[in-house]
Amino acid sequence: MNPVLHHHYPLRALNTFGMNVHAANFCVLDDPAQLPAILASDAYRQGPVLWLGGGSNLLFTRDYPGLVIKVALKGIRLLTDDGDSVLVEAAAGENWHDFVQYTLAQGWSGLENLSLIPGTVGASPIQNIGAYGVEVKDQLHEVVCADLRHDGRELVLDNAACRFAYRDSIFKQELAGQVLVTAVRFRLQRSFSPRIGYGDLHQQLAAMGAGEEPSAQQVSAAVIAIRQSKLPNPAELGNAGSFFKNPVVSQTEADALLARFPTLPHYPQADGSVKLAAGWLIDQAGLKGYRDGDAGVHARQALVLVNHGQASGSQMWALAQKVQHSVRERYGVLLEPEPIVL
Repeated sequence: MNPVLHHHYPLRALNTFGMNVHAANFCVLDDPAQLPAILASDAYRQGPVLWLGGGSNLLFTRDYPGLVIKVALKGIRLLTDDGDSVLVEAAAGENWHDFVQYTLAQGWSGLENLSLIPGTVGASPIQNIGAYGVEVKDQLHEVVCADLRHDGRELVLDNAACRFAYRDSIFKQELAGQVLVTAVRFRLQRSFSPRIGYGDLHQQLAAMGAGEEPSAQQVSAAVIAIRQSKLPNPAELGNAGSFFKNPVVSQTEADALLARFPTLPHYPQADGSVKLAAGWLIDQAGLKGYRDGDAGVHARQALVLVNHGQASGSQMWALAQKVQHSVRERYGVLLEPEPIVL
């Protein structure tokens, strides 16, 4: 089965920053049977190749010179159900938020804190997405991949093999460009144990009258309300969500910073390191709401860089570098971007 190959294909609608760029070659993978033909094509062999999910973790600074493949594999399957927990598989092209809402509608809990995160299911393990005290690794059972080194044959990695870390995984390290995530399997619970330790989440639930034992649906609704109040809708204002990772420093570095900036939010980690709040660092550096042409730092959430309309990718990247420089000058901390910059 041969997918249709397009040339000089517009990507503006396929990246949440709304960058007006084109791919030299483009096709859609919506059937696993298409994969052999794609891997055998001249466009794939000549490269470079970009596998594209929801386009919510990318910043294009120029036209893409090779082949962009939109991963649109769909389908959700219940694999096992022992009465206490279920094993459910979602194809890589499924919308992440829609999948989370589907699981909650079935009475399966575990992903509620990750509501409204943009992107696709296939991207979730690559980035090890996380929010409000939960990471995708906490519920992930296995990742199903096509091994691009071996003609796309199936490769299944269990949780430990994925080598998850903060916003990181083996898919961003040793296996980057070597495998394609085609589906993800999650172990979810029928009984619900809320994880609502984050202050914002606890306060929102209280404001909703949810009490100390909210339902999974109530936790999801609270997360959605918080995200909508702080984060711009990419359909209305181009962005890729949080542009920078929260930096992790040693306890010694954290102590030195806290001596100078006592109100700096900080979160001790299990390994003895300390996670800092990147948004606070940017805000206190005076950049919250900053704008250079159509490239700006969001007025309500300093962690989000936004395209106010016609900013180019290079302008957005210049702004990101300005933020990095300002924070490093003031705090001696280097902020690492979350999105892939191309």
